[in-house]
Amino acid sequence: MSHNRSDDQARHDRPWSRPGRGRYALTRLSGMLRPDISVYRPEPGKVHVENDLPVVTRDGTVLRVNVHRPPDAAPVPVILFAHPYGKDDLPALTASGRPKLSFRYRIMRQTGPLVFSSLTTWEGPDPVWWVGQGYAVVNCDLRGAGTSQGTGALLSAQEGEDVHDLIEWAGAQPWSSGAVGMLGVSYLALTQWRAASTRPPSLKAIAPWEGFTDAYRGLARPGGVQENGFLRIWDLGLRKVRQAYSFRRESARRPVIDDWYRSLDPDLPAIEVPTLVCGSFSDNNLHSRGSFHGFERIGSTERHLYTHRGGKWAVFYDQEARTAQLRFFERHLQGRDVAALPRVRLEVRDRADHVVEVREEQSWPLERTRWTPRYLTDRGLASAPPTAPGSFTFGIRRSGVRFGWTLTKDTELTGPMALRLYVELHDTDDMDLVVGVEKWSGGRFVPFEGSYGYGRDRVATGWQNLALRALDTDRSRPFEPVPACLVREPVTAGDIVPVDIALGASSTLFRAGDQLRLVVAGRWLSARNPFTGQFPASYRTRTQGRCTLHWGPDQPAHLLLPHIPAAEA
Repeated sequence: MSHNRSDDQARHDRPWSRPGRGRYALTRLSGMLRPDISVYRPEPGKVHVENDLPVVTRDGTVLRVNVHRPPDAAPVPVILFAHPYGKDDLPALTASGRPKLSFRYRIMRQTGPLVFSSLTTWEGPDPVWWVGQGYAVVNCDLRGAGTSQGTGALLSAQEGEDVHDLIEWAGAQPWSSGAVGMLGVSYLALTQWRAASTRPPSLKAIAPWEGFTDAYRGLARPGGVQENGFLRIWDLGLRKVRQAYSFRRESARRPVIDDWYRSLDPDLPAIEVPTLVCGSFSDNNLHSRGSFHGFERIGSTERHLYTHRGGKWAVFYDQEARTAQLRFFERHLQGRDVAALPRVRLEVRDRADHVVEVREEQSWPLERTRWTPRYLTDRGLASAPPTAPGSFTFGIRRSGVRFGWTLTKDTELTGPMALRLYVELHDTDDMDLVVGVEKWSGGRFVPFEGSYGYGRDRVATGWQNLALRALDTDRSRPFEPVPACLVREPVTAGDIVPVDIALGASSTLFRAGDQLRLVVAGRWLSARNPFTGQFPASYRTRTQGRCTLHWGPDQPAHLLLPHIPAAEA
């Protein structure tokens, strides 16, 4: 089946009910029961291990670390990571050789295959592999976690000071060359942003692999919409950690940005060490926006962006990514004369399992981007603004609306997107707008990798609470609106209000004949079913009332697209 122009017309849609759910559910069930993960034991005598070494922080609290290093006593550079997940929570091997893994590997889909050693903690670098490359690896329990003393405060300035002290301890050990780097995924990236902003003298380089930089917009309430799915699972995983507060409970009672949220964010311009940032197009719900924002905002003169749209954990442990990490640390920790990584490693895909191209770029967003609007009309997404007014009404709870555009030539879209809507509400004074850009080819939905291992994601997604639509004018850009999220402004009956919605970054090739489909709804765009939806993601969206989208000469509703000219790509 191929598209025709009638497919592009505005019409009702239920974007959370895309075809292919049954087959996907079977793969999810299989992956939960038996993830495609192999765990190996280190060869005897290859790694010298010291567990539970004490590190005394500036306020006298004792933190504990596990050290893995080459068996000889020669000083080597150090790779350090710190987290609340327990440095001793390691995969075990049964008598038959099958791994006993953390529940996290089962509830969040693994694209696989993954291979790491039995000394590897959740989202941490494999100590055996890195020791084999001539590094010491220090795995640290944060304050209140594992065998460390004290009470922790997630994402706090206290954590930054603690990791600063851990870095300086590692740099002063007899087995250390004095050069310390940091590496790790997710929370192990967040501690890097925070620690690097304190400028510990022994820290020579960091590699935050997918880590947000804004606790409110990146985790708790993106676009002012409350996250209440992943945070529950995160709380469960931290149940043994002594914490000053539950992040989930704090975020539930803090609907707007306040001083507490501000205290959790790192001072990015203060970071000056060489930095390798992994900016994933797959983690729009959690880390992607903050990773790109971090790359743009840090003060480092030597900084690199490694983009991809694969599975989070599969990419981190694969050979290509490890080669980039090693080359980066060889240059900055070993002081070897190796070429610098490209400024931007750009990966372009046309579907989840196919990379069209990997190329080097010099900037993000790409300087040659042609920011191109496509205007909402009753006939779909048009290249010119409509000459007459139009509208479309849908029920917030049960349906949404779609607008299509069938492309006539191959087109690369690389960068963030932004949507301007004009909205009128009926029988309610607020709603949570959730929007997505999809790719359809030959009449079939084309899936991409998404957050938490979700294998049926869209090209890009965005969400915005209408009452928190006012923008932060100092931070917003035409292609990336940033909501201030300071004061709620409910919508008065009969008013038509403009709202700008940021969609996450992507790099996608649409081929001639493919359809780009914009979907707009008042609820999350995937099912809540853990086998077919984007589990554990969940957002507390409102369900009452109806929404009317307006467009016309005086209301130029449009989707702003990052078009990369083919002749220069």
